[in-house]
Amino acid sequence: MSLRRLALPFASILVLATAAPALAQTPIDPLDARDSRRVDRMEQVLRELRGIVFQGRDSGKPVVVQPAETDYQLQELTRRLSDLEQTLTRLNGALETTTFGLTQARRDVDALKAENAALNARIAKLEAGAVAPAPTADAGLAGATAGQAAPAAPVQTAAEAFTQARQIMLSGDYAGAEGAFQDFVERYPESSRGPEARYWLGKTQSARGANADAATSYIGAIRGWPQTSWAPDAVVELARSLIGLKKPDDACQALAEFKRRYPKAPQAVQNRAAAARTQAKCAA
Repeated sequence: MSLRRLALPFASILVLATAAPALAQTPIDPLDARDSRRVDRMEQVLRELRGIVFQGRDSGKPVVVQPAETDYQLQELTRRLSDLEQTLTRLNGALETTTFGLTQARRDVDALKAENAALNARIAKLEAGAVAPAPTADAGLAGATAGQAAPAAPVQTAAEAFTQARQIMLSGDYAGAEGAFQDFVERYPESSRGPEARYWLGKTQSARGANADAATSYIGAIRGWPQTSWAPDAVVELARSLIGLKKPDDACQALAEFKRRYPKAPQAVQNRAAAARTQAKCAA
């Protein structure tokens, strides 16, 4: 017999309990073994009920028999709580990952801002030395009319030529800037600005997809591994040009040198190096 929930008045249970001995003394046909077993089970149930009754009487609390499903319900509740804890753990992990990504992005933005500020300061310093204006066409025509030779254009210094090439590049005229930087490295091969001019020349060549020419320019720029602000980027650009030339092994070698020689490169440059390393499938 299945008991779902039993809450009996104390007096009723006591009557059943006291009636148990009388029921046990009822003559039973020894031939009916099935009835005998049923009586035995009833006596066992009554003994348990009598124990419950006496316990309730001593404690003064109502007699309540809980359903058999209580343990299952507790187990199910425990399982659900465990599932909730695992879900919260996964959500916390995802939140930490997102927070870390946002922090890295902010650092990259700050590094780019610092790099742009330094570059603008250098450009402003270079532009401080103004280039002398070329003679106008009217002046040349007047001199020719007077039978006198037109005055020769003032000779540019290496610094003036470099500044002019940078101004052309900043204006967005990459084709004109490429010609100006190419002219600079040919006219002033021994200039201290030569390596940097080759770096910017490589930038203009990369812009039009001339990977072979760009790689040659970057190699000339980083000869001797200079410790300048533009040198780390030049190495990364060299690796990207080599990737464009289908030379991933050479690109990986350049990126390995970048990591060894420029460990303090700006974060933005390091991120581009990591992307190039992934694209070239370099070994970890």
